[in-house]
Amino acid sequence: MSPMAFSGNPLDRASYHRADAAWLAAQAAQGLFLPFWQNRPFIAGTRAGFLPWCAEWNGAACVFLGLDGYQPLFAVDLPGESEPQLEGGVFQEMRPAAFVLRKRDTAIAGQAKALLDWHKRHGFCPNCGTATQMCDGGYRRTCPSCGAEHFPRTDPVVIMLPIFGDECLVGRNQRFPPLLYSAFAGFVEPGESMEEAVRRELREEVNLKTGAVTYHATQPGRFRRP
Repeated sequence: MSPMAFSGNPLDRASYHRADAAWLAAQAAQGLFLPFWQNRPFIAGTRAGFLPWCAEWNGAACVFLGLDGYQPLFAVDLPGESEPQLEGGVFQEMRPAAFVLRKRDTAIAGQAKALLDWHKRHGFCPNCGTATQMCDGGYRRTCPSCGAEHFPRTDPVVIMLPIFGDECLVGRNQRFPPLLYSAFAGFVEPGESMEEAVRRELREEVNLKTGAVTYHATQPGRFRRP
């Protein structure tokens, strides 16, 4: 079975090195950077549009993604209301980009978006309210006031397809364009197993009582709770 979308990330995340600021600086000096603007990755054809560092990006949030062989890869979040003009590609929403990118690039871009989005949303300590500092190449934030450590957030979600013999049940949101249908999905709530979440979501969505729940596979998501 081919990898599901956003899975199959080939990078060595070098967790054993990324706490070393000098090592990270050396990697950045020879690194390639995937620009993001308003949560949209820079796409060049069927590839993620990695570029050498540009001096105009100084001060922008930057995270370490990993090593692609010997090549260090990073992502950079470009600020501003106007779309940056970069040659050779376009900034594209993650969902449509997943249909054109190579699978490995989809996974890498998904990783980058999840990290950058978390930093954008979690700049202050929930314990004391002090502005936090990025550490470990983007995989940790620390509070200089109370010493609390904060790590990238992940929100488990279940996606489900009810089956009745040779038939299945799909849903349709009123906002969907014509002829578009979807599997059901929802966040796993605290104190709830994945199987229990499937049963609850189907009961809430379509008042369906569910029998056996069979697990199929997992994939990383590119969306997060607000």
